[in-house]
Amino acid sequence: MDVIEAGLPLDREPYECLVKAVLAWTDEDALTARDLEQIALQLTGHARAVASDVRRRADRLPKDSGPKALADVVLREAQGRLSVPIEGTGRCVQNRARLHLDAAGCRQSSTAMICQLGCARAGPGVSRCSTHRES
Repeated sequence: MDVIEAGLPLDREPYECLVKAVLAWTDEDALTARDLEQIALQLTGHARAVASDVRRRADRLPKDSGPKALADVVLREAQGRLSVPIEGTGRCVQNRARLHLDAAGCRQSSTAMICQLGCARAGPGVSRCSTHRES
């Protein structure tokens, strides 16, 4: 059982920092091709985990919902981009970082919709999330 199947939260902060650093590069020549491949592998692994989380959350949405359609489009795009072989280049690493941003944005969108749907359906006396809790 992996982190996603166990329902454990992803530790996103280290990857968000890595993505920011990678996208800020102006001269990746200081790194070897092997270093760049390792960074791309790290970003790829996390992008796959985020995509799995987005898929799991999107599968809970109504089939005709906008966020589900968005998630499906982003996941197809991610699958295509993740199928491209990793290269030891700055361009490859930056493309993986951009993919991470796309998947994370979709994850936040689908999570918000799931929260709204769940809280809207909750009856009186049922606890809601902190965002939708009645004052």
